[in-house]
Amino acid sequence: MINQTHTMNVFAELALPNGSRIPNRLAKAAMEENMADADQAPSEALMRLYQAWADGGAGLLITGNVMVDGRAMTGPGGVVLEDASQLDKFQRWARVGRSRGAQFWLQINHPGRQMPANLGQPTWAPSAVALDLGKMSKHFNPPQAMTQEVIEEVIRRFARTAELAEQAGFTGVEIHAAHGYLLSQFLSPLSNQRTDAWGGPLENRARLLLEVVKAVRAVVSPGFAVAVKLNSADFQRGGFSADDAREVVQMLNPLGVDLVELSGGSYEAPAMQGQARDGRTLAREAYFVEFARDIRAVSSMPVMVTGGVRRLPVAEQVVGSGVDMVGMGTALAIDPMLPRDWRAGQDSAPALRPIAWKNKALTSLANMATVKFQLQQLSRGRRTDPTVSPLRALIGQQLSNACRVRQYQRWVAPRAHG
Repeated sequence: MINQTHTMNVFAELALPNGSRIPNRLAKAAMEENMADADQAPSEALMRLYQAWADGGAGLLITGNVMVDGRAMTGPGGVVLEDASQLDKFQRWARVGRSRGAQFWLQINHPGRQMPANLGQPTWAPSAVALDLGKMSKHFNPPQAMTQEVIEEVIRRFARTAELAEQAGFTGVEIHAAHGYLLSQFLSPLSNQRTDAWGGPLENRARLLLEVVKAVRAVVSPGFAVAVKLNSADFQRGGFSADDAREVVQMLNPLGVDLVELSGGSYEAPAMQGQARDGRTLAREAYFVEFARDIRAVSSMPVMVTGGVRRLPVAEQVVGSGVDMVGMGTALAIDPMLPRDWRAGQDSAPALRPIAWKNKALTSLANMATVKFQLQQLSRGRRTDPTVSPLRALIGQQLSNACRVRQYQRWVAPRAHG
């Protein structure tokens, strides 16, 4: 790898291995929107939100979690794509996201054990190991260990969702194997204690991710992008490490993956929100960049880094260091026009009010709630408010969640017996 230290233009296009191009190096990273309609499909609010991001000028938009199984949700308002029944709404969503020339990828996911207990569904995971969130643990059911049959069904579901995404007009999918969700649970020796072909050494723990990638690549066309979101580490002693991440990227190299996005953490160790516990990570902005440089050295596909970037000089530094794409979440939730403003020479750097609460888990929830508050504002065509009270955002989020839980329970009841 050439050691580039010069400033690299974040507005240069990026050619992907599949031959398609991303118009610039700035990506709207996935954030959990929880804005599905009563059919768990993309809602009008979601269309308005993505129109704001499309107009903002990022070269790549990645959706928040789209679930491959309606019985396995990261949260109550999640979008589900498991069959063609709501395909027309997904087609509209794809048109909105692509309306200004950006690539638009569906992030596809299965929560495994990170599914809220109040959704009332059986919880599956690699092993029957419950989440350890202290007092908050009661909000998640202890999972059942997946059988071979359930594992095979999950692989088929990822492939089916990817196939439907291409039919709907998205330009790619991102397979979510980070943040402690199912594929990430298989990768971590803490949550994966299996002794069969799906557990033990890293090549066994990585097998589910690799099988999902192969199954997806087999059903979509060569020009359709297949990306993987991977933890650079899960910041837990004895867990998935940076060395593991490097090895997994090498396993992905020959599988026709177009981009790997690096993030980190899980519900148990929420590094993805910037309060990383690992001394080696960079402070606040671009805190996964060091990992990314390591990974870039062994990766034959482009690498994207997400986490904390909100200033143009930092984005330029990231791209200048050899990382191909910069993913931004919170900054684009506050100001969807940021890429356009940067291009016009404005030096905006949107930030939320810092939350200094003692309780880590509650702080993490409040942080997510303040981001979701911004998404709600944008989805209603209103101005964002980065100074919103975290407590107000959190209470609003809890109330909205309670309604969405009831809505989801009505929707899933006829399916649960399937």
